[in-house]
Amino acid sequence: MQRILVIQTAFIGDVVLATGLLEKLHASFPDAALDIVVRKGNEPLFRQHPFLHEVLTWDKGRSKYRNLFKLLLRIRRTKYDLVINVQRYAATGFITAFSKAKRTIGFDRNPFSFLFSDVVRHVFGESGHTVHEIERNHQLIESFTDKQAAKPKLYPSAADATAVAQWQQSPYICIAPASVWFTKQFPAGQWVLLMNALPASHKVYLVGAPGDRLLCEQIATASLHAGVVNLAGQLDFLQSA
Repeated sequence: MQRILVIQTAFIGDVVLATGLLEKLHASFPDAALDIVVRKGNEPLFRQHPFLHEVLTWDKGRSKYRNLFKLLLRIRRTKYDLVINVQRYAATGFITAFSKAKRTIGFDRNPFSFLFSDVVRHVFGESGHTVHEIERNHQLIESFTDKQAAKPKLYPSAADATAVAQWQQSPYICIAPASVWFTKQFPAGQWVLLMNALPASHKVYLVGAPGDRLLCEQIATASLHAGVVNLAGQLDFLQSA
């Protein structure tokens, strides 16, 4: 395997979980060139990543499908030996199926899975056992690595560490209260109750994107904890990590 591509164009949480695949693939094939496809905006997660050769992006904003075809053409030109698709959706299935890769792997719930060379059954859980996303992703590469899934990992730089050093002078707790999906967002009032119950000896840092700043400010204002600091919008992905 000389050139390997991992596809995960979902939001940041799913992308972070998929980094376990990068760890395992590098450990199993240290000489392979690893690439990843992410949605535009998530590429800063992989700034100076030691195992990645290239980070490709799909701009899902304006001209979403024109950008998808441009991405596909770029992938086809690279002539990957292996493409691993972590997602169940048609767009990434289309990229995988028509990538011209020697081997393509994805889940059976992807509409284009009938065109993949290797298909893995996608299950949330069986016989009372819930399958964690990291374990489920690992099943895509289990047949040519081993059964042990690797943990996700990010690689903040020394500059990132320096940028946040001022906030690490005393014990602290980070809370990221917002979510792209409202249904995954814990109610603001419940965050306030949690923060009120935290020890006064710990700082509480609210982290998130610039668009989360107002929500974080509302939570910080309502909290009785004296050590709450709203850092939403002030730190990038790796600095937050």
